[in-house]
Order: sequence, then structure tokens, then C-alpha cells
Amino acid sequence: MKKVVILLAEGFEEVEAVTPIDILRRGGIEVVIAGVGDTKITGSHGIIIECDTTIDQIDADNYDGVVIPGGMPGATNISKSEDANKFIKSIYQNKKLVAAICASPAIVLSPLHILDGKKSTGYPGFENKFSEFVELKTDKVIVDGNIITSRGPGTAADFSFAVLKYLEGKETAETVARSMLFIS
Repeated sequence: MKKVVILLAEGFEEVEAVTPIDILRRGGIEVVIAGVGDTKITGSHGIIIECDTTIDQIDADNYDGVVIPGGMPGATNISKSEDANKFIKSIYQNKKLVAAICASPAIVLSPLHILDGKKSTGYPGFENKFSEFVELKTDKVIVDGNIITSRGPGTAADFSFAVLKYLEGKETAETVARSMLFIS
């Protein structure tokens, strides 16, 4: 069974966190929710999520990827965490999946140079936060090698199915989508 970490920090966007947790679990992925700094993390709209662990307690070698929700100041709080940055860089350097949505491609991934030379997308208004070496697009979801990026809360399902397809294949993603009556 593949294992993925979803990073949460205070001020995360709830839709962008819960949607991939749910869809990936339906697709047979073991999802570990890792908090930055604590195990009880409050989202940008006041929803509290109880995490399985904290980022400083896990080893990137044990995971097949990382999913990073956006939201403000959630993305900023992840970007300020040495443990989160170290984990994300390790996942990327080992050519595993790095998936980020909303503000996180610009605020978390771009400063780590993970998007340099790649196509990416993110939340409108954050374009100036990307490195000049990123090819920005406005598609709902961009898959470029082992990097998946997406626009925002309204694209969370598309993003989550792209992550599931990457990890488990088209057939699994389509089966889960049909079971949820997802039409894209």
C-alpha cells in the first residue's frame, strides 16, 4: 500500500486538505496527516483537524509522496518550518510525488527551487511569488513529472484525482471518481 503525508499548518485551507485525504483513502492510499508544530491544527475557516503525528516525527524514506494544501497563513506557516522544508526536499530529491495546491506552489515549493524548469499553476494573485524559472499556466491542474500543482479550493477534487491517478493509475482514479459521481 502506498503512503502519502498531508502537511497541515495553522491556517490551512480545509477543502484542499480534506478532499485529498478522503479521495486518496477511497483509492487505497494510506494517508498520514502530519501537523506542523502540533497535532491539533485549525484551518483558515475555523475547522480543527486532529493530525496523526507531527512533521518532526516522520521520515520521508517511509512515504511515496507529500500533499501540501494551501490557505493563508497555512502555506506561509509550512514554508517557515525547517522540518517541513527538509521533508519536502527529501521527497522531491528521491523522485517521489510532490503535490501542492493554491498558495503552496508559490509560497512553499518555489522558494525550495522544486518548480524551477517545471510547468506549474497556483492561486491567482500569487504569480509574483514564483521564481522566474517556473513556467506558469492557468490550467486547473498541472502534472509535470513527479510534481502536481493546482489552483485552489474549487479545483481540489480535480487535484486529488490527479494525485490518485499518479499513485495508483487511471483505472483506480476513474473507479473512485465514478463511485463519487465526479464529473470533470
